[in-house]
Amino acid sequence: MASWLEGPVLSVLEKGLDASSLRQKVLADNVANVDTPGFKRSDVDFQATLGAVLENEGENLPLRMASAQHMAGLHNSREQVVKTDSSTSLRNDGNNVDIDREMANVAENGIYYNAATRTISSQLNLLRMVIQEKP
Repeated sequence: MASWLEGPVLSVLEKGLDASSLRQKVLADNVANVDTPGFKRSDVDFQATLGAVLENEGENLPLRMASAQHMAGLHNSREQVVKTDSSTSLRNDGNNVDIDREMANVAENGIYYNAATRTISSQLNLLRMVIQEKP
């Protein structure tokens, strides 16, 4: 990717879209297993991770890349971000998926995804205007 596309805004938005995509897959899995006995719902803990990073925004994070193959960040694998709720049970068969809650989460995630894509589109439109030198 060109260096002018590697700005902090687009980078954060890209990571947000990745997290939203992962959350959509996890929520779809919850909805698909609403009637599966013993199934425990999962969700993406992206907001808590982002909140922890933003709280330490003024501090230097003790992350250092010793190799070009290292990836910066708190959580690099899906397993660390996806959390399974094993503590609750809504039915006698051990399933804890509440379809109303899951559909509300799907709607919330869709709104977030749409907002992020609109923001990316706006950023790219600004770059396009600069390149074309239009007022």
